[in-house]
Amino acid sequence: MRLTLALLAALAAPAAAADPAGEARAALDRLETAIERLDAARGARDRVAALTETVRGFEDGLAAMREGLRAVSIREAQLERRLDAREAQIAQLLGVLQSIGTAPAPVLFLHPGGPLGTARAGMLLAEVTPALEAEAARLRRDLEEAATLRRLQEAAAERLTDGLAGVQAARAALSEAIADRTDLPRRFTADPAGTQILIAATETLGGFASGLAEIGEAAPDAAPLPGVSDRKGELPLPVAGTVLRRAGEPDAAGIERPGIVVATRPRALVTTPAAATLRYRGPLLDYGQVSILEPESGLLIVLAGLGTVYGDTGEVLPEGSPVGLMGGTAPRALPSRDGEGGGGERSETLYIEVRQDNTPVDPLDWFRAD
Repeated sequence: MRLTLALLAALAAPAAAADPAGEARAALDRLETAIERLDAARGARDRVAALTETVRGFEDGLAAMREGLRAVSIREAQLERRLDAREAQIAQLLGVLQSIGTAPAPVLFLHPGGPLGTARAGMLLAEVTPALEAEAARLRRDLEEAATLRRLQEAAAERLTDGLAGVQAARAALSEAIADRTDLPRRFTADPAGTQILIAATETLGGFASGLAEIGEAAPDAAPLPGVSDRKGELPLPVAGTVLRRAGEPDAAGIERPGIVVATRPRALVTTPAAATLRYRGPLLDYGQVSILEPESGLLIVLAGLGTVYGDTGEVLPEGSPVGLMGGTAPRALPSRDGEGGGGERSETLYIEVRQDNTPVDPLDWFRAD
C-alpha cells in the first residue's frame, strides 16, 4: 500500500495551462480567410489596395500558423517526455493493481495484523481509489491530447502548402496590379540621367539622399501632401518585424549607422507608413534595393535592403501602399519540436533611416515600434 501511495505522489503533475491546439486552429482559420479573399481581391475596383490587404492577411496567417504549430510540436514533445519519464512508475502501479485484482475476494479483506489492520487497510484503499481514478483520467487526457496534436499537424501540412501557394499568387497578382496602375498623381518628373550621375558620384547613402533635392522637375499642378509632423512618434513601421538594432548602435563589424535595423521574415511586404512621394527606387551602393519616400517637404524616409521594389519615381503613393518585398526564400518546412525550421525566423533585415533637412534623426522619434 505504501508503494501505491508513493507512486501516486510521483505521478501527480500539473497540466499545461496553454492551449496550443486551439491557437493553431485559430491560425488555420485566419489562413483560410486569406485564401478566400484572394479571388475577391483580383476583381476588386482598387486591386492594389485589396491585394495588399490580402498579402498581409496571408503573411499574418502563415506567421500565426507557424507559431501555433511550433507550440503544438513543443507541447507534443513535452507530453511524450512526461509519459516516457513516468513509464516505469506506471508499470509498477499497474503491477500493484493487477496483483490486487487477481487475489481471491476473501483474501482482500484479511490482514496479518488482524481486524484492526484490516480496517486500516480498508481506509487506505478507500483513500487511494479516488487518486487512482484521477491519475487514470490525467493519463487519458494526455494520450488524447497527444493524438489530437498529431492529427492537427497532419492537417496543417496540407494547409501550409496551400497558404504558401496562395501568398505567392497574391504577391504575383500585386506586382501585376502595380505595373498596370496609371491613376496615381505625380509631384515631379523623374530625371534618369541625373539620377545615374548622382549614383556614380555619391559614396554614402546620406550624400545620395541630399542630392535628390536637386533632381527632377516639379509638376506644375502637384497638390501638397498632408504631411506627417502631427503624427511624429505614431507612424507604423513599414514592415512587420522587431527592431534589431537602434540608431547609433554598432553592428558586428563595429560600424555605427544613424538608422535602425528591423528584423523581418523573408518576402515580407513593405509599405508606406504615410502618403509620400516616391523619390527613388532601385539599387544603391551596398544597400541592395532601396526605396526613398518623401512624406513632406524636407523629410525623407530611406528604406534599404529590399529584394524587390515597386512604383515609379515621382508618384504619390497613398498610405499603406506597397513599395516592395523583402528578399530571401520562405522555407516550406513545418516547425520542428525544438522550435526551429518553421520559417518563422526573421532572417531578413530592413534598414530604415530618416533624414530631416538633410540631417539624419532617430527613426524611433517618428515610428511606433510596438
